[in-house]
Amino acid sequence: MAAIRKLLIANRGEIACRVMATAREMGIKTVAVYSDADQDARHVRLADEAVRLGPGAASESYLKVENVIAAALSTGADAIHPGYGFLSENAGFADAIEDAGLIFVGPPADAIRAMGSKSASKSLMEKAGVPLVPGYHGSKQDTKTLSTVAEDIGFPVLVKASAGGGGKGMRVVRKKADLKDAIEGAKREAQSSFGDPKLMIEKYLAKARHVEVQVFGDTHGNYVHLFERDCSLQRRHQKVIEEAPAPGMTEKLRQAMGEAAVNAARAVDYVGAGTVEFLLSGRDFYFIEMNTRLQVEHPVTEAITGQDLVRWQLLVASGGELPVKQDDLSISGHAFEARLYAEDPDKGYLPQTGTLSHLKFADTPGVRIDTGIEEGDSVSVHYDPMIAKIIVHGADRDDALSKLQAALSKTHIAGIETNLDFLLGVSSDETFVKAKVDTGWLDRMKPPSLGWRRVTPADETSLAIAALAVINERGVAAQARAARSGDPHSPWFRTDGWRLIDRGHQDVFLRDIIDDEPLLVTAKARAGHCYDLIVGEERVAGQVLDDGGVIIDGVRMNVDVAHTGDRLTVFHDDGRCVFLLFDPADVSADEVDSGGDLTAPMPGKVTHVHVKAGAKVKRGESLLVLEAMKMEHTIAAPADGTVTELRCKAGEQVEDGVPLVIFEPA
Repeated sequence: MAAIRKLLIANRGEIACRVMATAREMGIKTVAVYSDADQDARHVRLADEAVRLGPGAASESYLKVENVIAAALSTGADAIHPGYGFLSENAGFADAIEDAGLIFVGPPADAIRAMGSKSASKSLMEKAGVPLVPGYHGSKQDTKTLSTVAEDIGFPVLVKASAGGGGKGMRVVRKKADLKDAIEGAKREAQSSFGDPKLMIEKYLAKARHVEVQVFGDTHGNYVHLFERDCSLQRRHQKVIEEAPAPGMTEKLRQAMGEAAVNAARAVDYVGAGTVEFLLSGRDFYFIEMNTRLQVEHPVTEAITGQDLVRWQLLVASGGELPVKQDDLSISGHAFEARLYAEDPDKGYLPQTGTLSHLKFADTPGVRIDTGIEEGDSVSVHYDPMIAKIIVHGADRDDALSKLQAALSKTHIAGIETNLDFLLGVSSDETFVKAKVDTGWLDRMKPPSLGWRRVTPADETSLAIAALAVINERGVAAQARAARSGDPHSPWFRTDGWRLIDRGHQDVFLRDIIDDEPLLVTAKARAGHCYDLIVGEERVAGQVLDDGGVIIDGVRMNVDVAHTGDRLTVFHDDGRCVFLLFDPADVSADEVDSGGDLTAPMPGKVTHVHVKAGAKVKRGESLLVLEAMKMEHTIAAPADGTVTELRCKAGEQVEDGVPLVIFEPA
C-alpha cells in the first residue's frame, strides 16, 4: 500500500487539530472539512486546505458520507482519518472510503460491524473467552420484554444503547417504577445519536471501576496492548478525568487484562487503534465493549509510553508494521487528562453556548493542551461542548496530580460558564487523591460538597487591579478616538480625569458579584501611568506597566483581567474576583418576575411533551423532554401544581430562556 501524502480529517475540534499536528510532523498535507458553524474554526485555520460540507447541524454536514468522500476526491487526498465520534465507527463510511479507492485510517468495516453492536460483540467475546457482565443482548426489543429481563436480572440494572457510546442512550435503573421511562428515553436518545434504537440490559455493578486497555493491530498479524487507563471518574457515564496507569493495578491483573484485550482484537481481525473497555470489581473484570477508533483519552497512554498513537495509525493504514513489539513497551510515570467543558455545574451541568472572550492555558513543563478552540471562538449548540483536554505527566501519581491541579488553577476563562472549578474541586477531593473512586462516586456527590466554586469576595487589591484595567481601557479608547478626530491634542481626549475646576480624577463604579454591594474606586492620575487610588477607606498606589503588569503599593504583579460586556474578572492564585461595571446614573428597570414560567435552559429541540394544559402534576414529574447537544434533558415539575399553559410542541426548535410551560404551584 502506498504511503499517505495528503490526509483528510473527517472531524472537527481538538481531535482534528491533534491529527493535523502529527500529519504535519510526518510531512503529510492535511485537508479539513467544516460546516457553516465552523467556517472560522481553529481546525480550518490549521489545515492546508478546507472544504465546506454543509449547514451547521452535524446531520447536514459532518455526517454526510457522500459529502466527505467528495471533499477527499476533489482535493486529491489519499486517505481519510475519522477522528472519534461522528462517522468514526460507521462501517458504511469505511466501505464507502474503500469503494472510492481511498485509505480509511481505521479498522476494517467488518471489525466495526462486529464490535459496533454491543449485543453481537458480547457473543463474540464469549466465544473468545473474554469474561462478560450478566445481561441481555437479544433481538426482542419491546418494552415488556426488556422490562421482564431487567426484573429477572435484578435491580439495579443498566439500560444502554446497543450501537452507542459516550454515555448516550444509557440509564441506571434502581427500581421497577423507573424502568419504563428509562427504556423509552434510552431508545429515543439511541435513535437520535446513532440511528439505532436497539437496547441491551446488564446487571449494574455498584462501586466498580472502569478500566480500559489500548490495543493496536496491523495487517501483518501483529498485536500489542499499551497498558491500561482508569476512566472511573464519570458523571452520568461521561468521563471527566482519566489517568494511566490504573491505580493499584498488579502486574498479574495488568497482564490478564492486556491478554484479554488482545484476544478481543484478534477475534475480529482488528487493524489500527482500538480500546477494549472493562468493568473492574475487586480483582474480577468484565468486558463492556470495544471502541473501534482512537479514544478521547489516548493522550494519557501516549504520555506514559512515549508513543504517538496517531503516527502508529497512519503507519498501519499505509500497510506498515507496528513499530514495536510487546516487550519493547513499558510504563514511565503517571498521566492525567481532564476534560474542560462549556457547561454550568450550577444548572445541572447543562451545556453552554457563547463566545470565549478570554482563554489562557497553563504554559508549564509537563502540561499538554489539546484544543480546537482559541480565545474569541464560539461554542456552538450543534456539537459537543468540549473546550479542551488538559493533560499532564509526572514521575508518579502524586507528582502528576499536583501538576494537574496547578494547570487547572492557571487556566483562565471568561465569557461562558465552564466546569473548570468543578475539575479543580474533584481533583483535590480526598477520595480522588487516595484513588478510591468508582464509576458511581461522582453521581452520588453534590458539587458544594466538593468545594468547587472559586469565586472569592472582593478585596482592596483586586478592586485596585480592576479599576486600573478599566482606566487603561478608557485611555486606549480615548487615544483611538483622538487619532481619528483630526485634533489629537484636544483636552477632551485626555484620560487623566482633567476638569476645569477640579484636580483630575476618575471614578470607577463596580459591584462585587457575590454580595452585589456597590463599590467606588477613585483614581487621581500622576505621571508615568501612576495613580493614587481610594478604595473604600484605603489609599492604594497603583501603576500600569507597558507589559500588562501592574504595581500595587510597590509590589509588581503579572495580572490577568478579563473584561466582557459589563463584567470584569480578576484572576488570582486562589480563584477569581468578579465585578460588574455600572453607571450609577443609569437606572435599569426591575427584572420582570417570570412567576411560574418554566423556560428552556438552553437552545434545543422539544422531542416529547408528556402533559396537556390543565394537567395536575406532582413534584418531579416529567413535563417534556428537550434534546440539545446530543443529550436529552427532562423539564420536570418543580412542585405539585397545575400546567396552566403549554407554549411548545414536540418537534419544535426553541431558544434559550423562552417559556415552555406556564406552571401554577399548588
